[in-house]
Amino acid sequence: MRFSDFYAPTLKEAPSDSDIKSYELLIRGGFIRKISSGVYSYLPLGWKVIRKIESIVREEMENIGSQEIMLPIIHPAELWKMTGRWDDYGPELMKLKDRHDREFTLGPTHEEIVTFLMKNELRSYKQLPLNVFQIATKFRDEIRPRFGVLRAREFIMKDAYTFHTNYDSLRDYYMKFYQAYENILKRIGAKYVVVEADTGAIGGSFSHEFHVLAKNGEGRIFYCEECGYAASDEKAKSKEKFIPDESEPIKEIQKVDTKEAKTIEEVSKFLEISKDKLIKSILLKSNNGWVMALIRGDYEINVAKLRTILQDQTIDIAEAEEVYKKFKLNVGNIGPINIPEDIKIVADLSIKSIKNGVIGAMEEKKHYINATPYQDFRIDLMEDIRYIKEGEKCPNESCDSILKLTKGIEVGQIFELGNKYSSKMAALFTDEDGKQKPYIMGCYGWGVSRTLGAVVEQLNDENGILWPKSIAPFEVAIIPVTMNDMNIVETSEKIYNYLQQRGMDIIIDDRAVSAGIKFKDIDLIGIPLKIIIGKSLKEGKIELKLRNEEKSSLIEFNENNIEEFYHKVTEKLKDYDPTTVSNV
Repeated sequence: MRFSDFYAPTLKEAPSDSDIKSYELLIRGGFIRKISSGVYSYLPLGWKVIRKIESIVREEMENIGSQEIMLPIIHPAELWKMTGRWDDYGPELMKLKDRHDREFTLGPTHEEIVTFLMKNELRSYKQLPLNVFQIATKFRDEIRPRFGVLRAREFIMKDAYTFHTNYDSLRDYYMKFYQAYENILKRIGAKYVVVEADTGAIGGSFSHEFHVLAKNGEGRIFYCEECGYAASDEKAKSKEKFIPDESEPIKEIQKVDTKEAKTIEEVSKFLEISKDKLIKSILLKSNNGWVMALIRGDYEINVAKLRTILQDQTIDIAEAEEVYKKFKLNVGNIGPINIPEDIKIVADLSIKSIKNGVIGAMEEKKHYINATPYQDFRIDLMEDIRYIKEGEKCPNESCDSILKLTKGIEVGQIFELGNKYSSKMAALFTDEDGKQKPYIMGCYGWGVSRTLGAVVEQLNDENGILWPKSIAPFEVAIIPVTMNDMNIVETSEKIYNYLQQRGMDIIIDDRAVSAGIKFKDIDLIGIPLKIIIGKSLKEGKIELKLRNEEKSSLIEFNENNIEEFYHKVTEKLKDYDPTTVSNV
């Protein structure tokens, strides 16, 4: 490919709405263009990378016997209503109606569609297990699309589904996908971690996430260096014990005036009481009504854990306006005393350590002090519903180490679904004994367009992107430093033609611009190796420079033995490791 013919509109300045490095570099490098919030077009450079990612993903799926299909983007509402996800999935579900007023959704995922398809196809145990996948565009109505392609409203995803007669078969395939996903990340060439994960709106009993490590990643990961435990912050637990001070006498509860103090920080400061003596009372709403969560003042509520415990994916923290409309109170004065009986109170385990604590009094500008759980207010359920903190003890019983925190970007997730969808949709097969049973299912997602952004977020420097060889838009860039020297131009063309014939993915920067502009553009785009043909050619030498190296090397060049030069180029490429400057 010739740069003069290639559409790669690079930009000098960062976009005004840039909120993360990967978005800035993908825009500046001419990979993507924003159409509207969370919606992007892929330019030739971006689409080349996407196709290379797709190729790796597709090969690894085919290596474990997964067969490619294509499912519709538009889904009839009745299928989602069968499983209950029409309401449970929440406002991220893009809903629409056709001219006949029939309801549909643009598919964010395809469990309902593939289950409906297979219920009419797989009738006997002899047809199972079955393993299928697709690579397609998905849609989610993100409330705050951000971070470029990392959290978009329209995105490219690989989703796979397996159908089984029993859980042993499911677990066998689950591990096949686990290994395939690790293979994808190893082939791409990014640093990664695999973590236990919450199943969320997809559901099921068990899940793992695959994260590309990046210091600006929105995924928080807790891990143990000693035993290898790793989990997302939504799933992570610890051995932290919350034991009350037995020597502390229980005092009589009192209502006190706290004036304008509402937040934990304000109340703690006003009463001169530490945050670990305060109890946050958080009101949440769901399709099933209201819930109150109680948590110690120095911790944050983990809504994902609460959703899992209550088996209700529609639970979310109520807005302050909703709370005021319901209770005629500011959220800062809400508390568990005198709360209506029909509101379930779920307390975090951290509450166990509190005697003589502080809670909202269900009155404006009032709080209770010396409030003790169970004695002064009811608790209907006590479970782990908090985000843990770095430095807490690893949850593995045989491990005495502590948990550390890092950040990553989720690119893949696998789920054991069981019969969640098949039982609700009457997707049945006949077993060996002639009995009808629901399929046992698994599902496995990979964010193709998300991988594009995640890799850039990890592999970049002050000059631009550092693509791994496996997904770089081009492996090699030939740079004639001037187009006015015929010897330089002709030598560049000979090398270009020869390397292209040898199957290298290569671009020659034949633009009539300065060498400085060429160098900056090629570095910004992130091509692994530059072949620089300049003044050293008079001495029979050509410059080779890897994208991750500060210094270049001079290589002897003899156009009568260009094959030897080709081998030197391939050997140089073997030394390329962009993770040496990764932003982990």
